[in-house]
Amino acid sequence: MTRNVLIIEDNPGIGELVRMHVAELGMNPVLCDRGDTGLERFREGDIDLVILDLMLPGMDGLSVCREIRAGSGYVPVLMLTAKNTELDRVLGLEIGADDYLTKPFSVAELSARVKALFRRVDAMASASAVGTSNNELTVEGLRIDPVRRRVFVRDREVELTVREFELLWHFASHPGRVFSRVQLLDTVWGYTHEGYEHTVNTHINRLRGKIETNPARPEFIQTVWGVGYRFRE
Repeated sequence: MTRNVLIIEDNPGIGELVRMHVAELGMNPVLCDRGDTGLERFREGDIDLVILDLMLPGMDGLSVCREIRAGSGYVPVLMLTAKNTELDRVLGLEIGADDYLTKPFSVAELSARVKALFRRVDAMASASAVGTSNNELTVEGLRIDPVRRRVFVRDREVELTVREFELLWHFASHPGRVFSRVQLLDTVWGYTHEGYEHTVNTHINRLRGKIETNPARPEFIQTVWGVGYRFRE
């Protein structure tokens, strides 16, 4: 079944570049040049991935992402950002974007991100279909349900993005093992690109803010200085 990729980008050159390479991956690109019309097209349904620029006429990308996440069901969102908009990238991840690409980006990197997101979606669907052999995991008030992909902290459910859940489950499945940022990028994100290790830092900080009583003194995801991170034993 052909996957439909909604591209919301107002720059004609970038929009056409992304459209062309999404088509080369065997997917069906749907291009919109405004945030409001892009959101309307998304709400019509049958969209499997959204590639979303931040600076858009009609409605900005952060608002579009917020509206997408307010709906039912999960569709991955890949943000496109300018180099000098780090705050917007962080806000986008907080709102629910799964990943981001900084302009200018290479075609190879775009392809890697799109493929990685769909691998994660396929893995989620496969786990749901077969029920998965992974059992629920509970550690000191933290409960992770891998089948329903739900997380509870002291019986209070916390909302995690798909990437945050994948990161937490990877850590919790390997208690005590230390992972470098590069290893986490390769395993959880599905790609490794030099200079993107800060993506891991951002997600871990956000994850700690949701599951830790005191994120400044984390109980679950611990820093191993000069090496990386580990989940408590």
